[in-house]
Amino acid sequence: MRMTSTYPLRLPRSVKAAVEKIAKEEGVSLNQFVATAVAEKLSAMNTAAFFAERKERADMGAFRRILTRKGGEKPREGDENP
Repeated sequence: MRMTSTYPLRLPRSVKAAVEKIAKEEGVSLNQFVATAVAEKLSAMNTAAFFAERKERADMGAFRRILTRKGGEKPREGDENP
């Protein structure tokens, strides 16, 4: 079973030249640089979607009650508000 597939990618010449330069400086192939960049973008988008979904499930009333409740411990030395 193959773990990779190919995709013909068209880039403007200036973008390709810039990517080639950075990939060379990093000591990686153009292909590896592009694959890593795409993986990083997917990760960022998935993280944003995760937090957006979590926000929808949040109980802000409960959150406010926890923040404003009486009791608890005083801040440790060095953790006080200025």
